[in-house]
Amino acid sequence: MPLSNSQLKHLQKLTHHLKPVISIGQNGITDNVLNELDIALNHHELVKIKIAGEDRDARQAMIQQLCDQTSAEKIQAIGKTLTLFRRNPEKPKIQF
Repeated sequence: MPLSNSQLKHLQKLTHHLKPVISIGQNGITDNVLNELDIALNHHELVKIKIAGEDRDARQAMIQQLCDQTSAEKIQAIGKTLTLFRRNPEKPKIQF
């Protein structure tokens, strides 16, 4: 579901106070990382992720892979910090 500009801005405002709940280290995106991210997205809907690594292109590839494999929307990517959103269809937490 593509988000409108006003929805994106609202979610970006909500991300400021969040702490990263997922960290992706030198092993990259593993099944365990994807499983934890899926659980976090179901519970919180809006999740901040810290990605290790100095290579910008590799981080961009990881971001795309995370979005594709979790069906989440990228809200914001600043430096090594990424914020993803996926609405919980059964119990939505964030209201627009």
